[in-house]
Amino acid sequence: MAAEVEITWRVAISADPERVWKAAVDWPSQHRWMWGTRVRGGHALGASVVARTSIGRAGFTDTMVITEWAPPRRCVLRHTGRVVRGLGILEVVGQAESCHLEWTERLQLPLGPVGRLGWPVVRPLVRWGLDSSLRRFKRLIEGADLGA
Repeated sequence: MAAEVEITWRVAISADPERVWKAAVDWPSQHRWMWGTRVRGGHALGASVVARTSIGRAGFTDTMVITEWAPPRRCVLRHTGRVVRGLGILEVVGQAESCHLEWTERLQLPLGPVGRLGWPVVRPLVRWGLDSSLRRFKRLIEGADLGA
């Protein structure tokens, strides 16, 4: 059985939850705030979403299926690729002009024992990249109109 990990990121945003939701699930625009990632896909239960994450020529493709779609509050994606498997959850919580975006990943570590041994080394890099991406998302939402 694959080892599983859960990691959650949260960022407070001074904006309407509807605006935060629209920007968070605007897959083609995610490259504006998510480091090294290009995303495309649908916006409904059962829709496919594909993300390509890379640095230079090194990278991987993350295929996903939307298993829960509850705008403007929650989207659950099941990762179905070779490298990333498990669940990704985007949630917008709050009201009026103050909310937060919460991003949780419940992942099955790849590569068996090697994945379990490597996770403590890789985790700080993953955390840094996603913390940094969410700070960029906050700056974009609070400082620029993303088509809301």
